[in-house]
Amino acid sequence: MAATLTSYLISAKSDAELQEQLLNFLGYDSFEFIELLFRNRLRLVTLSSQRPSAGSNTAAVVGSSFTVMTKQDKILQKLQEKEIKKIRQMQAQGGSASSTSGVLGDSAALAQKRIQQLSQGPNTKLRPAEEMPMDAGWLKRTLPAGTVRKEYAAYDDVLVPPPVRDSLPEEKLVDVESNFPDFAKLVFRGVKRLNRIQSTVFETAFKSNENMLICAPTGAGKTNVALMTMLHEVGQHFTSDGVLRKDEFKMIYIAPMKALAAEMTENFGRRFQPLNLVVRELTGDMQLTKKEIQETQLIITTPEKWDVMTRKSTDNALTSQVKLLIIDEVHLLHEDRGSVIESLVARTLRQVEQTQAMIRIVGLSATLPNYRDVAQFLRVNPQSGLYFFGDPYRPVPLTQNFVGVKSKDPQKAKQVMFDVCFDKIKKSVQQGNQVMVFVHSRKDTVNTALQLLDISTNQGRSDLFLLKEKDMRCEPYFSYQKDVMKSRNKELRELFARGFGIHHAGMLRADRTLTEKLFSDGMIKVLVCTATLAWGVNLPAHTVIIKGTQVYSAEKGQFVDLGMLDVMQIFGRAGRPQFDTSGEAIMITSHERLPHYLGLLTHQTPIESTFVNRLADHLNAEIVLGTVNNIQDAVQWLSYSYLHVRMLKNPLAYGITYQQKEMDPHLLRHKSELIKVAAKLLDRCKMIRFDERLGNLYPTDLGRIASHYYIQYETVELFSKSLRPNYSDAEIFGTVAQSAEFENIMVREEEMEELDRLESEDCLLDVRGEGVEAREGKVNVLLQAYVSQASINTFSLVSDMAYVAQNAARIFRALFEMALKKNWPRLATKLLGLWKMVDRRMWGNAHPLRQFASNQLTSQILTKLEEKRMSVDRICEMSADELGALVKGNKLVGRKILTIARMFPQLDVEATVQPITRSVLRIHLTLTANFNWNDKVHGAVEPFWIWVEDSQTEFIYHSEYYLLHKKQKDEPQKMTFIVPIQPQDPANPGQYYIHILSDRWMGSETIETLSFKNLVLPNEIPPHTELLPLQPLPVSALANEKFQSIYPFTHFNPIQTQTFHTLYHTDSNVLVGAPTGSGKTIVSEIAMMKIFRDTPDLKVVYIAPLKALVRERMKDWTKKLVQKLGKKMVELTGDYTPDMQLLQSADIILTTPEKWDGISRNWQSRSYVKQVGLIIIDEIHLLGEERGPILEVIVSRMRYVSSAVNVPIRLIGLSTAMANAVDLADWLGIDPLIGLYNFRPSVRPVPLEVHISGFRGKHYCPRMQTMNKPSFQTIKTHSPTQSTLIFVSSRRQTRLTATDLITFAASEGDPTQFLHMTPEELEGALAEIKDASLRHTLQFGVGLHHAGLPEADKAIVEELFGQNKIQILISTATLAWGVNLPAHLVIVKGTEFFDPKSKRYVDYPITDVLQMMGRAGRPQFDTQGVAMIMVEETKKPFYKKFLYDPFPVESSLKEYLHDHMNAEVVSGTITSKQDAIDYLTWTYFFRRLLKNPTYYQLDDVSADNLNAFLSKLVDQTLSDLERAECIRIGDDVTASSDGPDSVPAGAVEPTTLGRIASYYYLHYGTVQIFSQRITEDASVEDLLRVLADTHEYRDLPVRHNEDKLNIDLCDRVRFPPSKLEAESPNAKAYILLQAHFSAMSLPISDYYTDTKSVLDQAVRIVQAMVDVAAERGYLQTALRVVSLMQMALQGAWYDESPLLTLPHFRERVFMGFSDAGSEFDGVYAKPATPFPNNIISVLHKEYKIDTLPQLVAMDKQQLRTVLQRCKFTKREIDNVFDALSILPVIDVRWKIHPGTVYVAESDEDTCQLKVSLQRRSRDPQKGIYAPRFPKYKDEGWWMILGDAKSGELIALRRINFHNKTNVNLTFPRPSDPGKHELTLYFMSDSYLGMDQQYSFTFEAKKKPAAAQVVVPPAGIIAKKEKEASSVSSTPAQPVALAASQEEGFWDMEADEEMERAYDDEEDF
Repeated sequence: MAATLTSYLISAKSDAELQEQLLNFLGYDSFEFIELLFRNRLRLVTLSSQRPSAGSNTAAVVGSSFTVMTKQDKILQKLQEKEIKKIRQMQAQGGSASSTSGVLGDSAALAQKRIQQLSQGPNTKLRPAEEMPMDAGWLKRTLPAGTVRKEYAAYDDVLVPPPVRDSLPEEKLVDVESNFPDFAKLVFRGVKRLNRIQSTVFETAFKSNENMLICAPTGAGKTNVALMTMLHEVGQHFTSDGVLRKDEFKMIYIAPMKALAAEMTENFGRRFQPLNLVVRELTGDMQLTKKEIQETQLIITTPEKWDVMTRKSTDNALTSQVKLLIIDEVHLLHEDRGSVIESLVARTLRQVEQTQAMIRIVGLSATLPNYRDVAQFLRVNPQSGLYFFGDPYRPVPLTQNFVGVKSKDPQKAKQVMFDVCFDKIKKSVQQGNQVMVFVHSRKDTVNTALQLLDISTNQGRSDLFLLKEKDMRCEPYFSYQKDVMKSRNKELRELFARGFGIHHAGMLRADRTLTEKLFSDGMIKVLVCTATLAWGVNLPAHTVIIKGTQVYSAEKGQFVDLGMLDVMQIFGRAGRPQFDTSGEAIMITSHERLPHYLGLLTHQTPIESTFVNRLADHLNAEIVLGTVNNIQDAVQWLSYSYLHVRMLKNPLAYGITYQQKEMDPHLLRHKSELIKVAAKLLDRCKMIRFDERLGNLYPTDLGRIASHYYIQYETVELFSKSLRPNYSDAEIFGTVAQSAEFENIMVREEEMEELDRLESEDCLLDVRGEGVEAREGKVNVLLQAYVSQASINTFSLVSDMAYVAQNAARIFRALFEMALKKNWPRLATKLLGLWKMVDRRMWGNAHPLRQFASNQLTSQILTKLEEKRMSVDRICEMSADELGALVKGNKLVGRKILTIARMFPQLDVEATVQPITRSVLRIHLTLTANFNWNDKVHGAVEPFWIWVEDSQTEFIYHSEYYLLHKKQKDEPQKMTFIVPIQPQDPANPGQYYIHILSDRWMGSETIETLSFKNLVLPNEIPPHTELLPLQPLPVSALANEKFQSIYPFTHFNPIQTQTFHTLYHTDSNVLVGAPTGSGKTIVSEIAMMKIFRDTPDLKVVYIAPLKALVRERMKDWTKKLVQKLGKKMVELTGDYTPDMQLLQSADIILTTPEKWDGISRNWQSRSYVKQVGLIIIDEIHLLGEERGPILEVIVSRMRYVSSAVNVPIRLIGLSTAMANAVDLADWLGIDPLIGLYNFRPSVRPVPLEVHISGFRGKHYCPRMQTMNKPSFQTIKTHSPTQSTLIFVSSRRQTRLTATDLITFAASEGDPTQFLHMTPEELEGALAEIKDASLRHTLQFGVGLHHAGLPEADKAIVEELFGQNKIQILISTATLAWGVNLPAHLVIVKGTEFFDPKSKRYVDYPITDVLQMMGRAGRPQFDTQGVAMIMVEETKKPFYKKFLYDPFPVESSLKEYLHDHMNAEVVSGTITSKQDAIDYLTWTYFFRRLLKNPTYYQLDDVSADNLNAFLSKLVDQTLSDLERAECIRIGDDVTASSDGPDSVPAGAVEPTTLGRIASYYYLHYGTVQIFSQRITEDASVEDLLRVLADTHEYRDLPVRHNEDKLNIDLCDRVRFPPSKLEAESPNAKAYILLQAHFSAMSLPISDYYTDTKSVLDQAVRIVQAMVDVAAERGYLQTALRVVSLMQMALQGAWYDESPLLTLPHFRERVFMGFSDAGSEFDGVYAKPATPFPNNIISVLHKEYKIDTLPQLVAMDKQQLRTVLQRCKFTKREIDNVFDALSILPVIDVRWKIHPGTVYVAESDEDTCQLKVSLQRRSRDPQKGIYAPRFPKYKDEGWWMILGDAKSGELIALRRINFHNKTNVNLTFPRPSDPGKHELTLYFMSDSYLGMDQQYSFTFEAKKKPAAAQVVVPPAGIIAKKEKEASSVSSTPAQPVALAASQEEGFWDMEADEEMERAYDDEEDF
């Protein structure tokens, strides 16, 4: 092979021929090697001629033309020569022929490879480089043909002609009108055809999702190509009816510079305006709020800004919506900023692979030499997505002119540049062209213009640049001249008069715009500008001149060469496509830089990667993001970079020899070494923790801060070493000035004078060290000058100051967070203040009101306020007149000052302390905004920092970032956190400070002192019960074979053994505290078996905190206690309410606290409550939680019941280990020596390994996502094949977590690694699953479990997980309490949940976390368990303490005392205030009050203080109840009255409202609402709002962003609430109820669950509303409330046809509904288009049937025929008949007793209406027909007697019966004689349209003198109406069923029989 190559090289072939020959021989993949050969052809030929075998010393001479070799080329050549030399030495030492294969390879293999390439055919879309690859610049280094080089004395002039265009193939241009859809035509309006490049790429860009790389000259129309890809993406999000779903996608356009980003934003914004797409800029200058980002579809940004955005896990909601990423000027890869693009692309590609979500990447570039490498990096298919267009494709041919000035003297060279520049300008202007001259500083624009004008004057050509006289007389010129004269820019005015213009970023926006218009309209001939014009404004000219190529770089602190990117962009402005046929680009540079630019612009070298330079920083960013967790991940990440591509292609350039490349073909070892070096560097800087042994990489706080604030690792290392807590401001500034970000700042001699001036005049802090002579000193001075808003004259200093300020702001912010992480309060306060100083550009001693806009208050006013030292607080306390006088102004000025001062953000804080233990405090904060909100000033949110610091140790114990939203401003916000407390010296107790600082506003600071002077800490924790080393007790100790048979094991565990004797052989109350999973359930069973053995006639009540736990016990004990022991067991929960007979006969009652509380409140009338012998309270440690007061009340009441009925009730409490178990045992009446067993938390039958991992992140959802990858790794580490249970806080999190775990598994190549069942088993399980998300995840072995799943789905998942057929189960927290599903590994993914009350995320109770952990390693299933607790970083210390130490249980009865005290007043337990105080002394609250008084805000426990505290508490509670009209309290006034409402002094009596609240278990505030708002004329709308506004719905969750959904629903419901209430839980309940009535579809699944919760509570609330209306005698109101109940159960409106409640009728009536199920015309639901065969219309027209009773009475066959005509299927018809068979058909008969009604003589005179009910339909044993009601319900009725004329309700009775019953309605006798008419309403509580209404008259007579005179009852007339009641003021619902076949009269015999029946009936 070597010989063949040598023969090629020494041949006489031309360069082009040789290039083609080498390509054919070696193949296209050997470009670098061919370039190496070609570049060293002369040397190789010479060496070959010197070989001994040649016998000749004559060197061959190869001709060459003018060539260019850069410095980089020379270095690379040396490396290559060195490599060849090594290979030759190896060959000389006897190496085999194959030893050179790393360089030359096998010739046959290479030839075969080339044949394969040719057989595949070239990519025809690559033009013209594919056809002439070497001529495009890969190897050939000569200048193009036709290049002319002229040498002059002062300079050289090289003219490069434009490329020949004749060689371009003819192509058909794409016609916009015929090829674009309508929406795209709007964006391309004004464009008829695409140009050649755009037409070539049209199919790929607009009709595919492929990644693309387009390389084309500047100005070739690449922007329209990008636009086509955007339109393709937009087109994918149109619905079938043409609606664009804007919220589904986002597009990102990355521009290299902020100026270009601004131009692109304006351009795309204008183009997309017809589609109403939002385009916004996101750069360092233009920040976007979260809301603005959500509203934006196209974001224009810079690489660095998008890198920052995607680095933060908090922004993954944004990145997950990105569908298109366009990178403009992708050739930026080879510059310093190129590493950022590499990082971005790698991150995006990995996101695509992990999430399987498509993100299209489009790269736009100028012509690239190695475009294939860039395409490979961007994952572009070279056959279809790669396009290369050479210079011939430029729309306007460009002549390039390079001038190299020879003089070494700077002044002479400068003058030559001006002369040459003038000559070029003169030549162009004389030809009638305009010229743009680019210089490199703002100051130089004016100087250059003036210098050129001076030259023109000297040459006598001052008129050269003026317009022609006729043009100067036209109207446009005069108009422009007026505008110019108005400008305040003196230079602009003067230069315009002489035909020149200037343009730079330092000019006013108006002046820049004016200049652009002047040049665009030809009013000026020459425009001198800076490079920002080339990037920011599309303003072309025929001739473009770059005068000088030395540019000052603030970053490097010196002058550098003008970058290639800038040169190409400037040259791209040459030639106006619409006007010119050619363009001219001229560069004037120094002679030594001439070859450099000729090489770059004519024949480029391959661009290389700069990623290695910043590898450490980018690696740290990925580690922090969580995408890289170990060396293996990092190596994989590196393989996505451009560095990887170039290392494989050109290893020598990256220090890799060919031998190393041959031994490591994929460079895995080399990449691993690169990563390890970077990791060690980061580890040294403490930015990560690098475990070299395992290769794991762990992020640290420093690393996170560095990543988020874009801080270099060198800076972080500096700060971590030098930062101290007592740093002064001057030291901080000095340290910041040493940052690595400023290492390139240079100090120049010409700047010294101004730096000295700035230091003396504008620096408030000392500049330490070497002063301004040193880099650090210069940075320090410039930073202080920036804060002081100093004026600077030297241009380089202006540039340096902008650079310093831009970087210093984020450095200060990073320093602040570092200090916060180190818990240094003083330094953190200083650093936050310094950051705000830099941000606001004002020192800390300035008045805070200076932060408002300058037009708000004048500088003079602010100065006077500073002189008077007026704080904002003092200003707010003064009047407008006083302030006006203070600043020597008038009242208006004072009012303005006051208005602004009241907008200054400040928070007031109230703090209370609750000791938890002697070393832990709970702090409650109440935050109140004390300022006026202004949207322009404050935006939507004001951020604050809150921390607790120790005044003695200066240590921050807790810090929190708090966001005050505008909507929360008027409500006090509550916050709770736990902090440690150190042992206090009684003589000198310490104090904590609550420190609140605004994150944005200087001077906004609040400090609240927490003194420990009167702090009383609780006693020391008593010792735990030791677990004795007892011999395990055999099950035979039960001495009962039946009892023994229920256990599958032979021996009890140690805890059960130790407690057995007390439980089974004594009657003592017992409290067992032990960890979850230690066998406490069997402990309770042992106690139950004792009562079964000794007193089987008594009942067992098991109380569990959750319905899920009750169901779990029900399932377990049904097998054990029911089936094996024959016991009867019932469930008594909100879902199941058994009838009285079942409760009476039950041996075991399983219930929840609320249900048993409601039942036992009326224990006197419920015999089964009196028969209770054992109460087991599971999880009794929940006393301290929100529901704990109910347990307190239950225990106290049952102990009272026990003493009242003289039946001992045994109490068994089960809990986790507790710190204060002795107090709980004392309250339960337990002898601590006999019945108290409080074991240590570590006492577990199965060892549990616990890991706690902290995660940073201010926002909940992004923080949860960062936990997903560690969760996956935890599974792989601790439970690769065993079961894993993951707890999350919400249903949404179950889905998101499952999706990510499946993605991570798929990325390993095994997506089903968690699935352990056959395909057949999986298919069978999936067929039964209803939930779509669950069906998807189960296919990968991941299950979901939450309350929103159907019960059948949950049962299937539980079974699959229990059998380990699916390895992972992701559940909400309720599963921890409910189903007993053990797992080897438990992951608690986050310890917070969203609390709808506070509208923020709050912590789980510690008991919940312990319960979740207890699911790991259950005894009967596992031998070891592992628990991983993932928490927010700051909470790690708390969980470390209390997961291992027991947590004390406190009482929360005080906060929930009202309802319980009302219940005791109603039951008669409390009859006076003293009784109330005595009642409290029996509670657990009282016992803890004595032990931990400070927790309950009691100063000390002296008798006087204690009595005063309890009296105040009772007085306040009873007063609140009295105001709510629940009780009456006697005083001297009420005691002296003689009326029926008189109450003895000091006595407490219940009212009817109080009884209603107690009976229906309602909040006392709810009945207060009833009292105020249930009126006589209340409409259905009013009553519905009353129902929704009750306190019971105030806990209905309004989750994040649900306010927006509520606003949308407001427009669709019948009675819309105010949209301002969108976040109100009550308004949400109001909306959901109406949606239920209207059969609307709801936007998310959570709303269906919420509707179920709303309806669940609605029944008892509505029943209470009926009672309130009845108690007040409101007949019509009561009837409307009853109809409200019917609406709730049937899910229909009261005024709809009741037939719509039947199955399939609603969907059959209408052709279709809106998305909600109905269309709404302003007010309420109206049906859409009816079906042709409308079932309801057919029944009405043909059979006159409109009601349910009529339909029930219809002939069945006839009805079946009608249904078939209306296209009902057989199954649907069967459903209809099933429903009709359930509907109640009731006969109603009535009679007045006594037969003769006499006029009342007193109020006590009454009579009765005796009503007989007989059912003619079947008995509804399975409940009512209510398919849209979520719960089982028995049929119920109201019997209402009223006077329809007066509207008075006279009597009401609620009835439940099966077949028949008799009912008495007692009512007062009339006081007037004569005929009276009353109406009897028989109202269903379940069905619409099944009510019956009967009106009857009777005559009241005066009682005759002789008592024996009797008027026969025949005088009673009972007329039955033909129609039923409407139950409202609306037209009546038709039809009521007849009671008998008579016309309403009863015969006497029947009356007598009925009368006798009533004599025996028990009154209800």
